[in-house]
Amino acid sequence: MIHPTAEVSPQAEVGEGTKIWHQAQVREGARIGRDCIISKGVYIDFDVVIGDRVKIQNRASIYHGATLEDGVFIGPHACLTNDKIPRAITPSGELKADADWEVGRIVVRYGASVGAGAVVLPDVTIGRFAMVGAGAVVTRDVPAQGLVVGSPARLKGFVCRCGRRLVVEQESAAGIEMRCPVCDVTYSIPREVVGGSTG
Repeated sequence: MIHPTAEVSPQAEVGEGTKIWHQAQVREGARIGRDCIISKGVYIDFDVVIGDRVKIQNRASIYHGATLEDGVFIGPHACLTNDKIPRAITPSGELKADADWEVGRIVVRYGASVGAGAVVLPDVTIGRFAMVGAGAVVTRDVPAQGLVVGSPARLKGFVCRCGRRLVVEQESAAGIEMRCPVCDVTYSIPREVVGGSTG
């Protein structure tokens, strides 16, 4: 289903069961998988790749160079950027041409979530089932199931696949055993991933 006010390029691919709502724009070469929800006012730049069952909330912007794997959630007004050196003009004062742009890549892995108003800078990978807090500015990679918040975003703990924050059960030299208080599932987080954060 594509709303009549949405602008979807004929050169874009949209999977079966995907809904594209009011005033969304999907540019040429974008590939959107099956059963996605592209909400009101979302911007999807050219050649962006989006997997299946992805939900992108109102007014989010996903720029060229971004790949969203299956099951990703992007909150309202979030922005996945791509410009590593943002300038409108060259050193000589000329308007930058397409060839002048240095595009960075963003990968959001399976099941990860990016909260409302968060900004993800170029050359970042957000790990499987990781969670980026609302308003965070992500400048570096986020580990699988990592919870990051703030500006710049810092690792503050880990989350279950259900999204709930994990609690520490046991620590060792090798890592930390963490448990979901809702699902009662236990995870082993290696020490090199945990760093100084134990939740």
